[in-house]
Amino acid sequence: MCGIAGIFGLERLDDPRAKIRRMIDALAHRGPDAQGEWLGDQVVLGHRRLSIIDPDHASDQPFRSSDGTCALVFNGEIYNYRELRSQLEHAGIVFRTGSDTEVLLAAYMQWGEGCLPRLHGMFAFAVYDDRKKELFIARDRIGIKPLYYHESDQHLLFASELRALLATGLVPRKLDHHALIDHLRYQTVHAPATIVRDVRMLMPGHCMVVSDNEVVIRKWWDLERSVQREARSLDLTTVQREIRERSSRAVERRMVADVPFGAFLSGGIDSSAVVGLMAQASDRAVHTFSVVFDEEEFSEEAHAATVARKFNTTHTAIRLKADDLLTALPQILRDMDHPSGDGPNTWMVSRATKQAGISMALSGLGGDELFAGYPFFKHVLSLWEKRWLTQFPTWMRAPLRSIAMRAKPDLARSAWADALLLDAFTVDRTYPLARLLATDRSLRSIMQQRILPPNAVRSIMHRLIRESGGHDLPFLGQVSLGELSTYLPNVLLRDTDQMSMAHALEVRVPFLDHELVEFVIGVSDRLKFPHTPKQLLVNSLGDLLPPEIVHRRKMGFVLPWEKWMHNELREFCGERLKQFGKRQMFKPGSIEALWNSFLNGDRRTGWFRLWSLVVLEDWLQRHAIDE
Repeated sequence: MCGIAGIFGLERLDDPRAKIRRMIDALAHRGPDAQGEWLGDQVVLGHRRLSIIDPDHASDQPFRSSDGTCALVFNGEIYNYRELRSQLEHAGIVFRTGSDTEVLLAAYMQWGEGCLPRLHGMFAFAVYDDRKKELFIARDRIGIKPLYYHESDQHLLFASELRALLATGLVPRKLDHHALIDHLRYQTVHAPATIVRDVRMLMPGHCMVVSDNEVVIRKWWDLERSVQREARSLDLTTVQREIRERSSRAVERRMVADVPFGAFLSGGIDSSAVVGLMAQASDRAVHTFSVVFDEEEFSEEAHAATVARKFNTTHTAIRLKADDLLTALPQILRDMDHPSGDGPNTWMVSRATKQAGISMALSGLGGDELFAGYPFFKHVLSLWEKRWLTQFPTWMRAPLRSIAMRAKPDLARSAWADALLLDAFTVDRTYPLARLLATDRSLRSIMQQRILPPNAVRSIMHRLIRESGGHDLPFLGQVSLGELSTYLPNVLLRDTDQMSMAHALEVRVPFLDHELVEFVIGVSDRLKFPHTPKQLLVNSLGDLLPPEIVHRRKMGFVLPWEKWMHNELREFCGERLKQFGKRQMFKPGSIEALWNSFLNGDRRTGWFRLWSLVVLEDWLQRHAIDE
């Protein structure tokens, strides 16, 4: 795991070495073990290294081919590099290091773009090929590793983090107004857009070829078309066997490392499953890490300890007081590369894990998205089962919506009430409500503009379900498709990357192994959600998990944000919201009115929506982003 950067097009660039040094200096936290730069005739490449496989400095980057025709910068890990190396050696290629970096470069030189489907891993990499005078850039299937870029008339810049692009002085620090609306709706910006105008993300499963004449972007892996449709007709025994085998293989692949590693252990089903599979695959004790609190009502200490005992792990309980996060908050905000309403919990766990001497950790991230673990999976399914309601015109359904909102005040604050007015209860229409933080109705009450840009999640879901063939997948598989295309890469994976790499900690996610993903999304709803979330995963693992873990109440990383915003963070939040409200796109006094309603205890104004605005304004100020 590392940080990469580069600039293609040097003809009118003053001192490209100085520019690339500023870029890799901005990425220093991602790679404390080595740094390097390489200047070619058309490109300059930079790298910061976190050594996980083959720590020898012979594997430092930028990595040059033996014949000097290609140079590589690479962020991530190729889990099957040993198998690929064997294939390449049979083709006569001689290796001089034991790294996956050299194998990746050799694979590109041997197979070109065709190397990508052969790779099992998480990656974002760039190869300058002097034979073709081209820069080739690629990103992994799910989007675990980020890749930002900026294209102008003279140059194309790319990097692992947005702030590295800003550090060059070549990227205008301008706010993308459409992206701002997206952030207000969903507390994030959906790729390929970013919060900065003219800075884009290379999409998951895509590659880019840059030459003097053009920039060509192609999709090399397609999630919705890769799902194994035949899984839908398989019997329960076969499905469980496949999930067990694919999960075990995914964990084993991610245990390849030449440095101490461990696992995050919350005591929930997902992290416990990963730890259990690690224990079965290892001949030594797994090192596990949990964040625990003195307050029993939101501490998972007992559950994590149960799993640690069962699998005989070397367990480290990281005891935090709620105020510990409050103290760390200024640094957490400084470490945030792209604004997000979430992520501090990952920052805290990652800091403690790194301080314990661990450079790589496995996580249970992705289990909820893949195995229908979130409550809204049930909500979306429930709506589908009531699709007979859409036979009635919306004017008849509107009173039902009003009754429901009066009966359930929480419903009035959420987007789910609007579902009753949809023309159909299909996934492409209902899923965009699942993660919605602010409805267009509420946005129009605070914004100057009446016409808002299209909803990004609605557009993504329409493409996935209506245009790309996702409509023939099982219903819950379609919801998972939405999760893996919106919330997961644009919130969870981005937060995990930026908050763990702030401490030079690599996080690997076995549940996002593409072979597991392609299979599970295709499994029948009848097997995936017979009556309780993730029962399919639990049963597939046999007696791996203790019963008290299987039947425990689901918990999250709970912290008293609402109390803090009323007290310790009141001044901090108030100052940023005041500045945010002065931006020209908002109606005068509208943001201040939201803040006051929150302070006065109005439950219709949730703390999370306001906190996301505080973080956004803090980020915009910190990076001097103009309107």
